[in-house]
Amino acid sequence: MSNWNLIGHEHQVNSLMRDIKTDRLRHAYLIAGAAGVGKRTLAIAFIKAVLCQNTNAPCGECRWCRLIDAGNHPDVITVAPLVSGKVVKTEKIVVDRIRELIRALNLKPVEASRKVVLITNFETANEESSNAFLKTLEEPPGNALLILTTDVPEMLLETIKSRCEVIMLKPLPMMMIQNALTSRWAMPSDRAELLARLCGGRLGWAVTADESILERREQRLDELRDLIHGSRLQRFAYAEKLYRDRDLMKEALDLWIGWWRDVMLIASNATTLPINIDQLEMLQRTAAHVGLDASSKVVDSIQRTNIALMRNANARLALEVLLLEMPRVG
Repeated sequence: MSNWNLIGHEHQVNSLMRDIKTDRLRHAYLIAGAAGVGKRTLAIAFIKAVLCQNTNAPCGECRWCRLIDAGNHPDVITVAPLVSGKVVKTEKIVVDRIRELIRALNLKPVEASRKVVLITNFETANEESSNAFLKTLEEPPGNALLILTTDVPEMLLETIKSRCEVIMLKPLPMMMIQNALTSRWAMPSDRAELLARLCGGRLGWAVTADESILERREQRLDELRDLIHGSRLQRFAYAEKLYRDRDLMKEALDLWIGWWRDVMLIASNATTLPINIDQLEMLQRTAAHVGLDASSKVVDSIQRTNIALMRNANARLALEVLLLEMPRVG
């Protein structure tokens, strides 16, 4: 299939195709990029291309391609983070799962000529899990193929990254996503334009965004408007609410950074249209009030908070500091 039937990432697909065609597959690949940019989609297409039973790989129709799509191929092992915690939810790749994976890798393949491992969001592996996997990553048993994905490559140990061929996925152009949404997913043009702007180059996010996601976005932005007009007490109360719900916290921070980048763009008189085009009036009012320097500092603060949270910083304290640093409007 042309470009493995993927939207965008042609350079990365061509690189992986060359490795397959020249029989120069690396033993380990690390696919990195923002959440929703297409890492897992590329990884699955790569696995199908490696194991496909037809010459026109990946065909998507042979028994092995269908088994991989269904997650049932006996020689493809997938590992994803486990969610734990009743109040503050965290995602982790635990060391027991890594040890179980290593044992499975040392068994002979059932049907294919090799075993393939896909571990998603490897940044959630702690140091113990990473170290347990290092030897296998350096010398996989047989001709096993190891594929890792990560949203935040900076979170991985250097010893992990150095043992992998790194494939970086960049955000896709807005018009490419908009055209894909209308042509492949038959989405109305006005909705496709809005989602193409909101997704930040992440086609996966745009495709899966339903009405509930857009409604939550509206709610989160309403809450942000209240916060920038609100008192310290309101901000502390909201930090309390966010830190108890990890999904809500991530959702809010992702929206905030895009919104404040728009404020920064407008404050700098950039000609680029904002992502949150439907929030233009509020963005302009905020930019006029806080200016370029303050909006730029908020973007930096949100980025630092995200990194701190990924490193298991005290979530409540990190959020309180962020909200106190956010300028007050009005």
